[in-house]
Amino acid sequence: MPAVLTGLDVLLRDRLSSLRGRRVGLLAHQASVDRRLEHAATLLREARTVRLVRLFAPEHGLWGGPQDHAPIADERDPVTGLPVISLYGATREPTPAMLGGLDTLVVDLQDVGARYYTFQWTLALTMRACARAGVSVVVLDRPNPLGGAVVEGNVPDPVFASFVGLYPLPARPGLTLGEIAMWLASEHGVRPALSVIGMRGWRRAMLWEDTGVPWIAPSPNMPTPDTARVYPGGCLIEGTNLSEGRGTTRPFEWVGAPYLDAHEYATALEGLRLPGATFRPARFVPTFHKWAGRVCGGVQLHVTDRATFKPFLAGLAVIAVARRLAPGRFRWKRPPYEFERRRLPIDILLGTDQIRRTLERGRPLREIEHTWAADLARWRRRCRRVLAYR
Repeated sequence: MPAVLTGLDVLLRDRLSSLRGRRVGLLAHQASVDRRLEHAATLLREARTVRLVRLFAPEHGLWGGPQDHAPIADERDPVTGLPVISLYGATREPTPAMLGGLDTLVVDLQDVGARYYTFQWTLALTMRACARAGVSVVVLDRPNPLGGAVVEGNVPDPVFASFVGLYPLPARPGLTLGEIAMWLASEHGVRPALSVIGMRGWRRAMLWEDTGVPWIAPSPNMPTPDTARVYPGGCLIEGTNLSEGRGTTRPFEWVGAPYLDAHEYATALEGLRLPGATFRPARFVPTFHKWAGRVCGGVQLHVTDRATFKPFLAGLAVIAVARRLAPGRFRWKRPPYEFERRRLPIDILLGTDQIRRTLERGRPLREIEHTWAADLARWRRRCRRVLAYR
C-alpha cells in the first residue's frame, strides 16, 4: 500500500456517504486514479451511493492526449457514457447551464507544483462559477510532487493576470491543490461551499518518490516526477525561441536551439554554480514543436541535489545565458499564448515585465532573485493559515 492515501482513496474508503442523494459532477483528468490505478470517473459511476451525471475536463482532456494549448471539445465519454464538458477552449469557466442540475462538483486533479500549470486556474474558475450557481465543491487532495517545504520565485503583479497565473501565486508555491483551493477562498474571496478531502500520510517534506503513489502523467509532456522537478523553471522557456524539449523524451530537461553550441552553453551555465544542478552538453532533434526536425545544441539539466535545487532560478539562468551567447539569434516568443494576445508570453509566465527587462540589461541572477525576496516572505506569512499538513 502507498505511504500516502490521496483524497480519492480517502473518499472511497470513508467519505462516500457525504455524496449520498446528490447529483454530482466530476472535474478530472487521466491522473485521477486511486491506489489500484482505477479512474475516479469509473469508480464514482459504479458507486451505489453516488449519482454521477456529468464530467468536466481541463487542458489535455479527460483521458489525456491533446498537446499544450490545443482546444478541447465537448464529447461523450466512451467509458462511462456521460457527457464531458471541456473547460479548456472557448469556455474556461463553467456556465450556469453547464452546472445546471448539479448539487456538488468533485475536483480530482493532479497538480505539479508550479504557477503556470493550468489545472489550478481551471479549479479557480470552477470554484468561482460554483459559488454563483450555489453548487458545492469537493476537492480531493493529491501530493505536490515538489513537496511543500520550499517556496520559490516571484509573486506576480495582478496587472499581468492570465491563465498561467490568475491570482498572485509564487512560481513554486509549495501548496497542494487542496491548499490552493483554501487559499483562493480565504485570500481572494472565491467562496463556494467548499470542502477539501485531505490525504493521509503526506508530510510537507515528502517528494513524490517518498509517497508511494504511482506517477501518472497529468499532461503529455509531464512523463516523470523528474519533469515536474524542473518545470517551475523549464516552463519559462516557452516564452522564448529556445526549444524546451517538447517533441523529445525529456521535455523541460533538454533546452537548446540550432544556433547554440552545446559545449559552450553547458560551460557557461556550469560557471554559474547553481545549487543542486549540473548542465551537461546535449544535442537533440525535436520531432514536433519548436525547431522540429532540426539539430539543437543545448544542455540537459540534471538535478544533483533535490534539497537545494532551485528550478525557477535555473530556468532564468538558461534564458540569460542563451541570450548572452547568441544575442542576434535569441528571441522572445510573440503572442498569442494561453489566450493572451497582447502581452509577451514571457511576461505573463513571469507575472511581470520587470524580470525580462532586468535580464535584458544583463544583471546578475542573484540580484534578480533578491528583487522578489520581500514579496515572497510576505506571501509565505499570509498563506500559513491554509497549510493543512505538517
